[in-house]
Amino acid sequence: MRQAAETAQEPDSFPEILLRPVGVIKSQIKEPVWTAGPEQLDWRAKVQRAKANQRLVSEVIINRELESLLDGIEEFSHLLVLYWPHLIPPERRSVTRVHPTGREDFPLVGVFATRSPARPNMILATVVELLEREGNVLRVTGLDAIDGSPVLDIKPHSRDHHDIGKVRIPPWMVEIQKALAEG
Repeated sequence: MRQAAETAQEPDSFPEILLRPVGVIKSQIKEPVWTAGPEQLDWRAKVQRAKANQRLVSEVIINRELESLLDGIEEFSHLLVLYWPHLIPPERRSVTRVHPTGREDFPLVGVFATRSPARPNMILATVVELLEREGNVLRVTGLDAIDGSPVLDIKPHSRDHHDIGKVRIPPWMVEIQKALAEG
């Protein structure tokens, strides 16, 4: 077994990071889809809601004083939107291990091995299709963020930056992706 690599500086010695939102998301999505718990929807219902949400048109509204930062973004078909899942309660940030999508037939894995929004720093990222820009408003599809989520950053998406060829993923992730892709 390999020894843990030593770092030049321990993470706890870094100062706290302060992020200011650059905008907000306006969406028809009002509650999380992928939360786990006995009161939540079953697996098939979660998949159907997630698929329906992918087709919704959402707005990414950038603060007016930052509107010029969007200049030229219309030339891209897809964007990477980074946002904060503001409705996740603080106690969920201490979750360390989960069954992906709440399915107990999937293995118990560390939260960093999942796409779960419940994580120590709840920064989420989604690639969206840009439909149009009107001033400081971007209309997009494929955004899985909840209405009112603070936007942390936007980056143009290109295959050269994100397509690294063949990617290995575990069987449970293959099953999730297959269920989302099915008609």
